[in-house]
Amino acid sequence: MDEFVVHDLPVAGGTLAISPMPGRTRHYGADRERLLAWSPALVVTMCTQAELERKGSGGLGPDLAGQGIAWRILPVSDFGVPGQAVEDAWPEVEALALDLLRSGRRVLIHCFGGCGRSGMAVMRLMIAAGEDPDQALIRLRTVRPCAVETDAQMAWALAGGGS
Repeated sequence: MDEFVVHDLPVAGGTLAISPMPGRTRHYGADRERLLAWSPALVVTMCTQAELERKGSGGLGPDLAGQGIAWRILPVSDFGVPGQAVEDAWPEVEALALDLLRSGRRVLIHCFGGCGRSGMAVMRLMIAAGEDPDQALIRLRTVRPCAVETDAQMAWALAGGGS
């Protein structure tokens, strides 16, 4: 993949999407413009600030804020699952994302590659929105086949239940 692609699907009346990190495979500025053109109300970053910095994407949060887009960073190590700080922050992020989706808005979740970490968060939101877990995984992997990479990530995605 040589360009930034947003993989989206309808969820709870809005649009939920998964993508790689802006700047991962090409110039950050071009990827940022593609992200902004998609018009998200919220962007959730599941990679670390160090990963963002390494690819020249360290200004993502301020760049989004400058456009009136909400941003939350929930740093999880590659192939990992949330630690306690992210677990503590997740309920607020989930509630915000679900409120935005239910009002017809767009929510984008990304990690470095747009597969494991972001996939588990997207799936957890789909389930929280009331989707059957098996159907949520099928729908998610239809648009992003690599979504949710490890058994531990799958367990975390399934741990949320519905709300």
